[in-house]
Amino acid sequence: MRTASPGRPAAPVGEALPTSGPTSGPTPGPTPGPTPGAEEAGTRTRVRTTVAELGPVTAARLADLLGLSGPAVRRHLDAMVAEGVLQVREPRPEARRGRGRPAKEYVIGSAGHDDLPAGYDELALTALQYLAEALGPQAVTDFARRRFAGLEEALAGLDGSLPERVDALVRALADQGFSASSRPVARGTAAEGVQLCQGHCPVQKVAEAFPQLCEAERRTFETVLGTRVQRLATLAHGDHVCTTFVPLEALHPHEPPHDHPHAPQHHDQHHDQHATEGRRL
Repeated sequence: MRTASPGRPAAPVGEALPTSGPTSGPTPGPTPGPTPGAEEAGTRTRVRTTVAELGPVTAARLADLLGLSGPAVRRHLDAMVAEGVLQVREPRPEARRGRGRPAKEYVIGSAGHDDLPAGYDELALTALQYLAEALGPQAVTDFARRRFAGLEEALAGLDGSLPERVDALVRALADQGFSASSRPVARGTAAEGVQLCQGHCPVQKVAEAFPQLCEAERRTFETVLGTRVQRLATLAHGDHVCTTFVPLEALHPHEPPHDHPHAPQHHDQHHDQHATEGRRL
């Protein structure tokens, strides 16, 4: 119960008592704290980036990788699905084994790609359209090859095993803004190889209009790795990830890369081996 000081009336509840003397200025307020929501926004970015690299991925896997609780991860996932940043995909066949309903899996949605670095899409599209109109389609092809010349020079003379060379390529792609990762596939079989995945492409919209960029990138992979590779899926063609199969068995020089007999079919599975989370190595 509040009481008044002698000679001073009690202030109504919720009203401060007057001061006993003049003040030199306004009473300072509390020290400002962190901007509300900053930590939540940071966590959301981590979730989105990890989904871009590893999707399709379950909420449980994300919680384990990021050190978060299941409810916290699901709260972010639900919000991003509602906004179109993420999409829910049907679980892979191997995830359907056992009783109970298989866990949902998440991949980046169209709005999510817009949130990730996209480069100067409009400027690039306009420039390439002008180049094609003024000089013809071959000029675009030449430009695409030149774009990857720096990557070829940076990785020239790679040594080590093929998986080690792929890992070096993954790191170089991450430095250029790709969410890249690699994983072994079909171990111990004739189809053994490495699958290179790019969950985000900074020039995706440009590549949709000019497929010469994707083809130049594939040729660069072959030059850098010293072997033929097979493109299984691309973001530019509407897939949720760019996937490239790198066979451990060297292909015959005249064998078309798309006819390799041991190349696995396109996999939606995209795990976290050698994950880079954008530029994080």
